[in-house]
Amino acid sequence: MTSPPAVWRLRPPPADAHSFRSRHTLSLRSFLEGHTVKTAAQQGWSTLSNGDLLRAAESDGFDVLLTTDKNLAFQQSLKDRKIAIVVLGNPQWPVARLHVQSIVAAVNGATPGSYVVVDIPIG
Repeated sequence: MTSPPAVWRLRPPPADAHSFRSRHTLSLRSFLEGHTVKTAAQQGWSTLSNGDLLRAAESDGFDVLLTTDKNLAFQQSLKDRKIAIVVLGNPQWPVARLHVQSIVAAVNGATPGSYVVVDIPIG
């Protein structure tokens, strides 16, 4: 199993919480003002498959997943999901950070069950 980056935002606490599944957690964390960021490892989820990860996150009240796994929508049934999914178009942080405003806007604008891809050109 690959470990794509993932961000989760808890609902409904006033301070949102996120979980990010890669070393880029700290890099993106600084741009997610007003959000609390946790890694999937901190949640004990680093070995979960995508389906189990989605179920665990929804069960624990998380509402946004940020991932670079472009195949997630094809691998998992997203119908009736409560969690929003935001997909980064490029997993390379040096490139993605040039589009951080779009990433933050997508995370902040996510609604329950939504699926959006943040277009980030390769290289």
